[in-house]
Amino acid sequence: MLNQPTQVNRRLPDFRSPVQLLRVIVFTQGLALLLAFAPFSIDSSPWYRLGFISMFLQWIALISCLTFSWFTPLLSRASFWQLALLIQGILLTITVGCTIISFWYFQQLAPTLELPALLINNLLICFVVALLVIQLVIMSDEQSKSITAQSRAELIALQARIRPHFLFNTLNSTAELVHQNAAAAEQALLDLAASETISLTEELALCRRYLSLEQWRLGERLKVNWQLPEPMPELQLPALTLQPLLENAVLHGIEPAAAGGEILIKMTQTAQQLQIVITNPYPLQGSRQPHNGMALQNIQQRLAYVFAEQAQMVIKDQNQQFSVTLVLPLVWEQR
Repeated sequence: MLNQPTQVNRRLPDFRSPVQLLRVIVFTQGLALLLAFAPFSIDSSPWYRLGFISMFLQWIALISCLTFSWFTPLLSRASFWQLALLIQGILLTITVGCTIISFWYFQQLAPTLELPALLINNLLICFVVALLVIQLVIMSDEQSKSITAQSRAELIALQARIRPHFLFNTLNSTAELVHQNAAAAEQALLDLAASETISLTEELALCRRYLSLEQWRLGERLKVNWQLPEPMPELQLPALTLQPLLENAVLHGIEPAAAGGEILIKMTQTAQQLQIVITNPYPLQGSRQPHNGMALQNIQQRLAYVFAEQAQMVIKDQNQQFSVTLVLPLVWEQR
């Protein structure tokens, strides 16, 4: 059997982003300074040469960035040698075009220059710069993959830390339920044995099963008010993001109160974001149980690994009401 070729999927820099454009402009200006103050065949002021060379090189750089952004899908799937040839071909072609146009426009300023010599000189410089660009693109791809792998490993580690906590409390609740309704306890365990998922719909389904289990244990003391948008937005998030927040609401808000209380789960959707607010009553300071902030910190860290700075968590404790607000992006660049 013939071995199938490995599919390449490179992560190239976004040449349209302001940060990348600024880096290209700075690098290009540095190259212009180097060429302007180096020995040159034109007998003129280095500052005059700097102005002309800066304009010429920035022209090539910006056109190249635009071209690379157009060819990003092709470049991301190219092998090493294909990537090198494509980058060299793009930069050399743009350099030839810009050289001919510049020579045609500014020939009167330097009548002693000849087009063939100017082309050879510019193409040699472009060839060396293209080698640097190839190396930088490959290094950027390797660094991006390394950061992604590290982030995934840390996300898995955080997920593993919170899962035993969730299972321990769930099994305790199920143990109490066994004495009241064995069939319901069995069904609860089957429901909670669902496979890992990070879809919002599945996370909410897990939350409903968990709250159903707690309602068997607390009875009428636990009331739940769901305020969800229709249709439900398609959002991916780390598993066990909302469930620990509801668990905290039950353990620290509902269970200590003799009369129980209501947990409000409210979602508000905009074009770019989804806001999730979980609110529960919180007893007076003297009757509160010690609050474990591990779950909140764990969730905040996992959201940061997935959404970076686009995700927000706001915690409020006022007027005997405790609320956690999550603001999640509906569109984001995955790591």
